[in-house]
Amino acid sequence: MNLLQRFKYTLEADLHQVLDKKEKKNPISMLNQYIREAEKQTEQTGKLLERQGQLKEKLEVEFKENTELLAKREAQLTLATASGEQDLIDFAMDEVAAYTARKNTLQASIEASTREFFELERKFETMKHKIKDMKVRQLQLMGKENVTRAHHQMDGMLAKNNQTNFEDLESYIDKLANQIDKDHEVTTFEARLAELEKNATNENPPLLIENK
Repeated sequence: MNLLQRFKYTLEADLHQVLDKKEKKNPISMLNQYIREAEKQTEQTGKLLERQGQLKEKLEVEFKENTELLAKREAQLTLATASGEQDLIDFAMDEVAAYTARKNTLQASIEASTREFFELERKFETMKHKIKDMKVRQLQLMGKENVTRAHHQMDGMLAKNNQTNFEDLESYIDKLANQIDKDHEVTTFEARLAELEKNATNENPPLLIENK
């Protein structure tokens, strides 16, 4: 093993160790990264599948054109044979042989391409299902993580060392409520006193002194 290979393996080992530590520290974050990578690979596979379909279509176009030219050359071979002109017969025979060989090659290629296309398509669908399963798992883990955090916060709030905080809070609320009640009573009393003053003024209007 040369120095470059040793460096490569050491670097990969260190990288895996870092990723393992990161995964233990924040599994949700790592799962999100895995899903993004899987989606990226699936997208690339989809493009390859699309390209395979386009290549298959091109093979089918070539096969159709070749079949038409083969039929044309076979008809010409029949005419050349009837004419007795050997050079035309030889040329037509060579053409028929070439188009026939190409037809067989194209047909085999189309059949292989069709099988490969269906195989890629099946794997592509499997990859998409895997990503869906990973996203469901992601939601499950996120739910568990959320519940764990909620329990942790609640347990912290309900712990004995926070009992004093609750008592202080309740005392403050009671004090605030009492103050509001007192302010309300003062306001009510002031309003009643003002009403009495108003009624007294109406019952005993001030005397007017006439100027002589």
